[in-house]
Amino acid sequence: MAWPLALALACLIVYASLYPFSEWRNQDISPLRFLASPFPKYWTGFDVGANLLGYAPLGFLLALSALRNRRVGWAVSVAVLGAGLLSLTMETLQSYLPSRVPSNVDLLLNTLGAWLGACCALALERFGLVGRWSRLRARWFSHDARSVLVLLLLWPPALLFPAAVPMGLGQVFERLESALADALADTPFLEWMPVREVELQPLVPIAELVCVALGALIPCLLAYCVIRTLWQRAAFAAAAIAFGLGASALSAALSYGPEHAWAWLDVPVRVGIGLAALLAVLLLAVPRRVAAALALLALVVHLSLLNQAPADPYFAQTLQIWEQGRFIHFYGLVQWLGWLWPYAALICMVARLSSPEQALPLKSKIVP
Repeated sequence: MAWPLALALACLIVYASLYPFSEWRNQDISPLRFLASPFPKYWTGFDVGANLLGYAPLGFLLALSALRNRRVGWAVSVAVLGAGLLSLTMETLQSYLPSRVPSNVDLLLNTLGAWLGACCALALERFGLVGRWSRLRARWFSHDARSVLVLLLLWPPALLFPAAVPMGLGQVFERLESALADALADTPFLEWMPVREVELQPLVPIAELVCVALGALIPCLLAYCVIRTLWQRAAFAAAAIAFGLGASALSAALSYGPEHAWAWLDVPVRVGIGLAALLAVLLLAVPRRVAAALALLALVVHLSLLNQAPADPYFAQTLQIWEQGRFIHFYGLVQWLGWLWPYAALICMVARLSSPEQALPLKSKIVP
């Protein structure tokens, strides 16, 4: 699991380093000139912390991946070299972006952060904590749980961007329609697009209830595909719903103000959460492949309902006046995560159901 998370984190770093990916220009100077530039006279503690902490998790995950592959002696070197090369590439490419300033200090801090993260991973290995985690993972999850675990770890962050429907991820139809119309403007292909006769309307309460219930149930069903026992499934389902509620409350608090942290928890949402909890209990004993099939069905129904609702019209305005909203926006990355997460889950479930691997008998899988 460390390697996929490291890859996802590297993509996040690339996105944050090169955003907004526009107005590229050549200054007719060497893109590596910043390496020989004097250190800046002015810096802030936030800049130092951001550069250190931004690469520390990457160094940790790269070293952890090397440790899992039994490369103990090379773990720190591999992590520092990989993170350092990524930082050097990002700083070099920033030379071509007018909104970015490459810095040798940033490169040093990024590399130092990666080294600290790698040393932390090595220390955990020395104390035996990596081995304990491996044994814990083997007791809780099946051997093919990597992709599902990555999805489950990304689910709470995906909820941080406010959605039209709580627990609703993957609302892209209206945006895709608008983007396609803009791309085809002034071309004869625009007439090929189907035209809706009415604007999208907010979901009626019963549809919102079902959408919320499925949105909270989907991570539970994903977990049921890889978790071994009944009590582990029950514990994970309770934790997943709690994390979903917490992430949604944090999103509302950061975007609209602390006083609105629970304003989204109206009657349909509360009933939907309760229904999700009930279904999670009733489905505790389903076989893994059945759980994957139910997750696939829930994803399809959830996305079809959610994409019948319009996008939230208040977030863009709120973001301009509420400073903390910019924190979770993170150059739109969290929004992209919320858009793409359910489609990645769809692909994962289709792959699991297409696998020729035979399911174990029900008793040996979920009874401790």
